[in-house]
Amino acid sequence: MNAQERRATIMQVITDQGAVTVADLCERFQVSDMTIRRDLSALEKAGLIRRIHGGAVSSRGRSYEPPFLTRAQESRAAKQAIAALAAELVNDGDSIALDVGSTTLEMARHLTGKHDITVLTASLPVANVLADHPGIRVILTGGILRHGEQSMIGAIAEEAFARFHVDKAFIGIGGVDLENGLTEYNVEDAQVKQAMIRSSQYRILLADSTKFGRTTFASVAPLTEIDRIITDDELDMSYRTALEELGIRVHVAHPED
Repeated sequence: MNAQERRATIMQVITDQGAVTVADLCERFQVSDMTIRRDLSALEKAGLIRRIHGGAVSSRGRSYEPPFLTRAQESRAAKQAIAALAAELVNDGDSIALDVGSTTLEMARHLTGKHDITVLTASLPVANVLADHPGIRVILTGGILRHGEQSMIGAIAEEAFARFHVDKAFIGIGGVDLENGLTEYNVEDAQVKQAMIRSSQYRILLADSTKFGRTTFASVAPLTEIDRIITDDELDMSYRTALEELGIRVHVAHPED
């Protein structure tokens, strides 16, 4: 694990737990306390954490959205497994909405062998992956480009989803909570997701286990708007049971070691 990957993992631990100690991180990563202190200093300089005696706590609010490249490194094996399983739900001839995000981008890479499918997306990276495959028709929503995210937001993107009626929507998300439902870091992104959900006949959420129990800034939809969830095998069984009691089918992808 390189320094960037280790720091992304440290941030995830702090986000989940609220605080960490240097000793715990040394044991987790099997590195020296000097290495961990350098990691914490770098994260503090970036404004992501606040150092305390013997460790660190989060300085992020619920509206803080980690950079796309950072998110792409987090739970990477789980995201790849989720994406592969999700792609199996796409049949030749389907029309689908494919959301922005690192997991949906992985899913796009698994669609390149499909035939006669239409993909509606607000993601430039997704469109670029699929652009050269003749069996796939790609429709970009248009809209205002989010810097760093390469995704479209605003009224034009929302109206594009409203114009179409797709068979299936594959949705990425910032947080999933039994009480607060689906939430996102960015208000405009949440509004585009709402339009995408309304445009689809069947809604499938792609979310690795770290997303559950997390509430971010902007509400997207209640959990009852989702028909199926694809996650990884680290999700607690009690959480799976609670989701299934809401009538949501839960599929578990198993990352390769």
